[in-house]
Amino acid sequence: DGYALGGLSVGEPIGDMHAVLDAIASGMPPDRPRYLMGVGKPEDLVRGVLAGIDMFDCVLPTRNARNGWLYTRAGVVKIRHTRNRADTRLIEENCGCPTCARFSRAYLRHLFVTGEILGMRLCTLHNLHFFQGLMAEMRAAIEKNRLDSFSRVFFEHTEPRE
Repeated sequence: DGYALGGLSVGEPIGDMHAVLDAIASGMPPDRPRYLMGVGKPEDLVRGVLAGIDMFDCVLPTRNARNGWLYTRAGVVKIRHTRNRADTRLIEENCGCPTCARFSRAYLRHLFVTGEILGMRLCTLHNLHFFQGLMAEMRAAIEKNRLDSFSRVFFEHTEPRE
């Protein structure tokens, strides 16, 4: 019914991963669902969609949330860092998730430092909201035939990684 691609994002240099993704995805039939397994960083999702991938799954948003890594448009917030001890800001301004609607970085850090499972749950809600929003933005850009301009703006605000 469709095609799956896996075994990427397992430690190879990012340039190699992108080269393999581009080469294989371009050969997958465009009239069938194309699924990329285990790739989940925001920039890799955008690259995957640009390559023609339709579906993804990855534990990264939830696993990283349980370890206090929160995804934002400005990059990753590591909530356990001491700099968040008295930080009353939200994880991300203008985020519509339940976590950002109510809780500060300082409170989330407190939950992590004291071992409260609520911290992991609230961070998971934020990350899932962030990733769902990113995918919704890409779907809207595709529908408006603006994926290229969306991706240019996205990558202008994303730090390159190696």
